[in-house]
Amino acid sequence: MKIGDVHVRITALHVAVFLIFTIILIITYFATGESDVFVWGIPTLILLLLIPPALNYLSQKQYSDLVPVYEKEAKSVRIRTINLNMVGKPVRIEGIVERTYFRFLNRPQYLVADRTGEISVKMFTAPAEDIRVNDIVEVLGTVIRRYILTGDAVINCVSIRRIGKKVEKKGEKKEKEAVKEKS
Repeated sequence: MKIGDVHVRITALHVAVFLIFTIILIITYFATGESDVFVWGIPTLILLLLIPPALNYLSQKQYSDLVPVYEKEAKSVRIRTINLNMVGKPVRIEGIVERTYFRFLNRPQYLVADRTGEISVKMFTAPAEDIRVNDIVEVLGTVIRRYILTGDAVINCVSIRRIGKKVEKKGEKKEKEAVKEKS
């Protein structure tokens, strides 16, 4: 769903929670025979349906408002140079997405690598575009500690966007050539 220029996304987890509570409400009604459960049950179901997209919209909107600020202030750095002395500083990196985590929760984490190293990039809302493994991306964000008081340096991502085509693996290239020859 799109509201203005913000893509609002709900996850399968939110839908599953809504469906589970709907089933519980229906079972409760048939088990007890009391229609009073609908007085609180239906408004609760409506809130379960509305709150996740509303929160996603608010976080997406705030992140999109921060992008111009980060584009101005962020310094382009290589991943190897990012360390704990840079905590709180805005950075810009370019690299290849090697791994993705937690996309199903709208809180994705990416393992981004360049020729100098790799770093974890955490995002606390869904990105504007769908980022997959092997995409070449530009990341804007702030250096933070992995955990609140300890841990290595990671990037709290404000924006991640594709800047190039996917990197093909050696096996994929051979498969595509074989398909072309058969045609």
